Amino acid sequence: MLITTFNVNSVRMRLPVLIKWLGECEPDLLFMQETKTQDKDFPELAFSELGYKSFFHGEKSYNGVAVLVKDLENVRVEFGFNDGEVNNFETRVLTLRYKNLVVLNTYVPQGKLITSPDYEIKKEFFARVKNFIKRESVHDNLFLWLGDLNVAPTLIDVTHPENKKSHVCFCDEIRNIFANTSSGLEDILRRFNKNGGVYTFFDYRVKDALSKNIGWRIDHMLANDSLADLAKSCEPDTRVRSWEKPSDHVPLSAEFRLS
Repeated sequence: MLITTFNVNSVRMRLPVLIKWLGECEPDLLFMQETKTQDKDFPELAFSELGYKSFFHGEKSYNGVAVLVKDLENVRVEFGFNDGEVNNFETRVLTLRYKNLVVLNTYVPQGKLITSPDYEIKKEFFARVKNFIKRESVHDNLFLWLGDLNVAPTLIDVTHPENKKSHVCFCDEIRNIFANTSSGLEDILRRFNKNGGVYTFFDYRVKDALSKNIGWRIDHMLANDSLADLAKSCEPDTRVRSWEKPSDHVPLSAEFRLS
């Protein structure tokens, strides 16, 4: 099974890119973040014509999560944490269940600045993810947490880390919180590639970011032991960043030996 996560930065704007990439790579599951589209405007028909069933929940101009499913029956999808808290984050959290596979797709708040109230929301979000993982990954499930997690976890996951010590996606506090949240899960990309310079985000504002490989690794796939042991590969597809009207993120895909 090929599983992909991709922050598309507007699903409608990125539709030509998505159609081209889906035609080439044909993942079984494509999890998207930042779809930035109200449900009534989601391009469901375009994906249906490629053989995909869509599950989505979004809002205009902000947030939004979705999953495209190909040739899998009896898939169940839920939105939000559904943990009883006031802010359910329904356009930032999607859970897919298929047989004994549970996939948590999150678009973690970026946080703006470490002095911003949004940074406190980001920390709260991770606390709720940790509670979710405790509930889901300790059972007989194959568990995967993926998405735009808005943290570069180590020094090799960002270009020029010395310049980013106070950044909300790289400061010591948020990296420690991320490590605590993901404790017990394996970073699937790092199972196959332990080198630096592997990125999933290339900022529009940085000139020649892709060609100079100036980026961040903030999109991740983290699995429990049962699923990690079934992994065959994991890598970002940086070609997509060079296509016409690309997202500032690239797809990150992993293949698993699932029956």
